[in-house]
Amino acid sequence: MWAFLKPWAALTEEQQVMLLLLFQYAAILRDVYVQREMLTGIFEQRQSKAQAEQALTQWLGRIKALGLECFAPFITTLDNWRDKITNYFIGRETSGFVEGLNNKIKVIKRRCYGIYNLGRLFQHIWLDVQGRRVFFANH
Repeated sequence: MWAFLKPWAALTEEQQVMLLLLFQYAAILRDVYVQREMLTGIFEQRQSKAQAEQALTQWLGRIKALGLECFAPFITTLDNWRDKITNYFIGRETSGFVEGLNNKIKVIKRRCYGIYNLGRLFQHIWLDVQGRRVFFANH
């Protein structure tokens, strides 16, 4: 299973052989794996927003032709947010840092359940964020 989750280039020769054997028994897994790799390639390639939209449209066509229902939730998200998602190709920027920070704050809030002093809550957030910066700066 771990080999299935990794990109092909990151696999050892032994893992590649094992994955190819798996694909002989489950062709649908091969199709899913290949399409996932192709989608990743779209986002790794330097291209304009229009080119990316065209590439995504072609990718969606292949998914529908193959009948891969496992991509349905992703396709729904892509359809709903396509313009915002393809804006990534303009400046190649993501909201990953903000999403990570929001998640970190939610975790701290859960850990600090029962702390009624708002100042203490912000102190926990500040120490956690600053502690990470010091950690990354030293490594």
